Amino acid sequence: MIQGKAVVIALATFVIGFGAGLVLRPVIMPISQTTALVVPPASTAAMSAPRGTQYFIAHIDEAKQVVAGCRDGSVRGGECATAEEAISKFDAEDRRKRFLGN
Repeated sequence: MIQGKAVVIALATFVIGFGAGLVLRPVIMPISQTTALVVPPASTAAMSAPRGTQYFIAHIDEAKQVVAGCRDGSVRGGECATAEEAISKFDAEDRRKRFLGN
């Protein structure tokens, strides 16, 4: 009987606490009015974002061109690392297939 009362009291305390938290949240932590979300135009974001490893694995010839451009200095940025990673993954997969005979 005492354990049942303790469970009921604990549940009531949790419910009251969560309810108070939901009601008082706007008062305790108001949303900042000074924070503004700046979204660049979609075309600029798509052009400046480096292509991923999966893209370069699917287009291995383009990855080799990017790596060659990185070596001679005509290409810079995040694509150099992802293109090199894609080439190494592609080569590893090719070696694995030749080794296993698949």
